[in-house]
Amino acid sequence: MRTTTLGRSGLEVSRIAFGTWQLGGGWGSFDEDAAIAAIHHARELGVTFFDTAQAYGFGKSEALLGKALREELKRDRDNLVIATKGGTNPRSERPRDSRREWLTQGVEDSLRFLDVDHIDLYQIHWPDPGTPAEETAGLLQEFVDAGKIRHIGVSNYDAAALADFDKTRPVETLQPPYHLFRRDLEIDPLPYARENGIGVLVYSPLGSGLLTGSLTPETTFEKADWRSQSSAFIGETFRRNLAIVDKLKEFAADKGISVGQLAIAWTLARPGVHVAIVGARKAANIEASLAAADVDLSADELAEIDRLTVGAVPVAGASPEGIA
Repeated sequence: MRTTTLGRSGLEVSRIAFGTWQLGGGWGSFDEDAAIAAIHHARELGVTFFDTAQAYGFGKSEALLGKALREELKRDRDNLVIATKGGTNPRSERPRDSRREWLTQGVEDSLRFLDVDHIDLYQIHWPDPGTPAEETAGLLQEFVDAGKIRHIGVSNYDAAALADFDKTRPVETLQPPYHLFRRDLEIDPLPYARENGIGVLVYSPLGSGLLTGSLTPETTFEKADWRSQSSAFIGETFRRNLAIVDKLKEFAADKGISVGQLAIAWTLARPGVHVAIVGARKAANIEASLAAADVDLSADELAEIDRLTVGAVPVAGASPEGIA
């Protein structure tokens, strides 16, 4: 597994991180033992970076990750990088909440659910317009000073929000959504992150399943799966993007890889992107995704991918307020 230095943080991490959004209940039912086996297999294949969040089932995802890695965390803590996120309270009156009380509770809960004495990277999940950036940055620095977290990042921030945060305390990492059907990151905030040495770990490189090659226009989702409520996974938008995926499948096949591997490799090839976060609920799925870290794309291949995706419908995703 290739590794990289994650921007200002200085953390040395695998270029693919194991993401755990799918283990919090928002993607429908799953087998816990199979999910734990997938986490173990990711470690066997060289993954050192694991990402989770308070909002992924209010502790369910964090607890499952902690359970899966418990023995290794006790035996070899310094060789694992555990990232989590806080500052959101979905389905509440204030879904974005970075106030001192909620953020403090989030850090303490994450430490408890993960069963660790410190968190390597703590990220604000979504910007909270009701809390001044200097208050959030100052509070996170208090957690660093107390030894509860080591590094500070944010997720879903634009360049203006990053700059506001930076005035008080440097942002070390940024976690935005990025895939072939969602490229607004290239305009804002990726240029700011590159110019300021911020480590970028992108989520949803597979377009929440759109780019796996396993979906068809007839695919439906469990009611508990957030995609069942998303406009990106129904109707004409869904059919149009899947037609583009079919073209990408042919291109990937000529290169001897799957369309999912092509999508992940494309993400990792983008300037300023350090890490792609990929989730899995089965060991076989994570093995296929991790192979993408070793796929190199030429300038001509990247240009052809751009050509093939002309006409794609931009895809949004979930937020604390709901599903787009």
